[in-house]
Amino acid sequence: MQTRVAFLGPEGTYAEQAALALAKLEKLNEPELIPFRGLQAVIEHLANKNCEAAVVPVENSVEGGVTATLDSLWSHSKVSIRRALVMPIRHSLFGSGELNKVSEVLSHPQAIAQCSGWLTKNLPNAIQLPTSSTAEAVRMVAGSNFRAAIASKAAGEIAGLKELAFPINDVAGNRTRFLMLQSTAKKQTGDKASLAFSLHTNAPGALLEALGCISKMGLNMSRIESRPSKRELGEYVFFVDVEIPKSKPEAYQLLINDLAPLCERLADFGSYPSNEIESSII
Repeated sequence: MQTRVAFLGPEGTYAEQAALALAKLEKLNEPELIPFRGLQAVIEHLANKNCEAAVVPVENSVEGGVTATLDSLWSHSKVSIRRALVMPIRHSLFGSGELNKVSEVLSHPQAIAQCSGWLTKNLPNAIQLPTSSTAEAVRMVAGSNFRAAIASKAAGEIAGLKELAFPINDVAGNRTRFLMLQSTAKKQTGDKASLAFSLHTNAPGALLEALGCISKMGLNMSRIESRPSKRELGEYVFFVDVEIPKSKPEAYQLLINDLAPLCERLADFGSYPSNEIESSII
């Protein structure tokens, strides 16, 4: 049966590259990739069971967590993580004119931030304009002599634009972690696990007590990030990743059991395998 996979489009985004790689790792039979504008729309499509999987970026090595993804996961906490993939991100600058004529640079906010140093040095007077995705930026600059887009080589080549500069990301080791999500039963096998929680009260020691559950299980916490609960100032949701040793596959479920009474709300996204690739696939 064909598997429908939602991703942040349009065609040519890094998310599409990640979706193709994750579909191959998962051995999906003839995956149908469905592009959406906006990460919230991608996850909502999955949560509403209009597709079988979704691929979203969750964390970048330079700019940190992708807040739109984190907020949407908290809103749709019934979804689970099927697999993670870490992929190198190497940005190009594309346009139809010449580099010295560029006065506007368009891209996804994360991509702009990852190239801020290069832009300051090479295009200090250019206006930086955010778009819903890197591939959308490419579409919007086509035919313009004064606009340029930060995007992948794939996106620029699809649009037939001229590559004005490459690579332009400030950090050579720029990498993004993508998640393949599903709305079916959570996986309980893999080397990584992800969860999110809010606490009963903002009291001294409350977060320390919750994190103590991880330490007690002897698990390594590879990531922690907070996001505002959006209910009141000073109230936060905490996103945590832990590493699951092969020798202790039961540790994650024991952690969830210990942590649950300490939390107002606990979202368990399951444990799952994680992979890395060293180059883009398209």
